[in-house]
Amino acid sequence: MTGCRRVLLTIVLGQAAAVLGQPFHLPTPNQAIFEAGKEAGYFTPTIGRTWPSGTFGCVRSEGWQMHEGVDIKCTQRDARGEPIDPVSAAADGTIAYINAKAGLSNYGNYIVMQHQVDGLTVYTMYAHLRAIASGLSIGQARKSGEIIATMGRTSNTRQGISRERAHLHFEICLLANPNFSAWYKKNLAGQRNDHGPWNGQNLIGIDPWKLFLGQHEDKAKRRPFSLRQFISSQPVLCRVLVKSPNFQWAKRHPNLVNSMKPPKAIAGYEISLDPNGVPVSSTPRDASSFSSEEPFKLLHVNPVAYKQSPCRKLVFKKGQQWVLTAKGITHIKLLTY
Repeated sequence: MTGCRRVLLTIVLGQAAAVLGQPFHLPTPNQAIFEAGKEAGYFTPTIGRTWPSGTFGCVRSEGWQMHEGVDIKCTQRDARGEPIDPVSAAADGTIAYINAKAGLSNYGNYIVMQHQVDGLTVYTMYAHLRAIASGLSIGQARKSGEIIATMGRTSNTRQGISRERAHLHFEICLLANPNFSAWYKKNLAGQRNDHGPWNGQNLIGIDPWKLFLGQHEDKAKRRPFSLRQFISSQPVLCRVLVKSPNFQWAKRHPNLVNSMKPPKAIAGYEISLDPNGVPVSSTPRDASSFSSEEPFKLLHVNPVAYKQSPCRKLVFKKGQQWVLTAKGITHIKLLTY
């Protein structure tokens, strides 16, 4: 298949997926994710590990290291064995950020796209790229399926990425805080931030594999996929009370706010965090919910969710009492800044 025909076919497939109520499509030609028992043909594992280490979640360092995306195996190589898979926009959107200096990030060369899906502003990240599509620039609109890059293995890590492990690191994220740069400067003074709000710490991932399978199942049952419902249905790790009447997350994500009988005067919110720290729902609260001047308070922890996914280390059981860890406190401060 020629390059032009492949581009046209990819665009058509992406547009067809959107018509069927599927806002996201796979960002590379690899389709093995939908073949039961063929997962090893889709996910690239870490060195010496099996394919689950290339999936999303607490899948590394014996379950204590978070992997916030999926590593998609290449299907095409050039004569030197380097990957040449085209990387395409996973949904209609605009180019929000391009890092073309591989040495500035563990992600190597990477692109961030912004999308409007189901009333939510969501982002996709494409990392370890070999090359950025010619002429691609920040602010450009791209349709689902349009090619934006070529798969590669760029990174600034000491060990690098071997030719055999070349892959696309792909994320679907929500932005923690648009004021991230100011927060970073105030709270992490002296540490470099080469990417402004597009620093990986500001992008909170949701599971792309689970999302793609959910879309695939909905398509088979001829029903539309809802990103809002998908996020809201994620397991809740903990509930935290935040004294922030102008909680910017709730303002930016009204579709994730429980608005049933909101109080006349909002003094703060009760937020439910999934194991990766995504506020999957927020409930406005009045002043009676706050008995002190503390900016936030841990209300509840789901021990089952913690046992299954402890690696973000947001909470910890101290004796018989659950508490927010230093990482948990930093995360809440970022969300409420």
